[in-house]
Amino acid sequence: MQNKLVIIYSSVDGQTLKICNAITKQLKEHNQQVDLFSIDTFEGDLKDYDKIVIGSSIRYGVHHKKIIEFIKAHKTELEATKSVFFSVNLVARKEEKSAPDTNPYVIKFFKTIDWKPTLVECFAGKIDYKKYTFFDRLMIQLIMYMTKGPTNKDAEIEYTNWDKVKAFGLKLIDL
Repeated sequence: MQNKLVIIYSSVDGQTLKICNAITKQLKEHNQQVDLFSIDTFEGDLKDYDKIVIGSSIRYGVHHKKIIEFIKAHKTELEATKSVFFSVNLVARKEEKSAPDTNPYVIKFFKTIDWKPTLVECFAGKIDYKKYTFFDRLMIQLIMYMTKGPTNKDAEIEYTNWDKVKAFGLKLIDL
C-alpha cells in the first residue's frame, strides 16, 4: 500500500502556504499521495492517512489558535501515526534560533501542548510590511526593532531557506 500524507496548515500572510505548496509539489514529484488543506477547510478523517503534517505560522509569538485546538482534539490520531509539525516564524531567520530545540516559539509551543510528533522542524518566514495592516506593521516593526531586524516600512524580505524546505520534504518521503 502506498503511503498517503496530509498537510494541514495555517498561514496568516501566505508564506506557510507557499512552503506547503513547495513540499506538496516535491512529494508529488516523488510519486507520493498528498492532500493539502487549510486548517479552516479540513474535514477529513486522519485515519485515512499514514503521515500527518501540521504547519503553522506565528503571529505575535503564538501559533494559530485553530491549529492548537486541532492538535488537542486529535491527539490520539496524531500519536497513532507518523505525525510531523513545522513552525514558520521570523525568529528562525537567525541561525542560532532556526532549529526546533533552539527556536523559542517552538520550545514554548511544546511546553503548552501535550503532543510528541515524530518529526519537528522550523523555517524562517517572510517580512512584507506593505502587506500588513497599519497596526500589524507597527507591532512587527517594534518586534523587529527589539530583535535587530529590518524596520523599513517598505521592506520585503523572504528569509525562508528553500534548501532546508527541500531537505524536509525528503525526510517526509523517508519517514
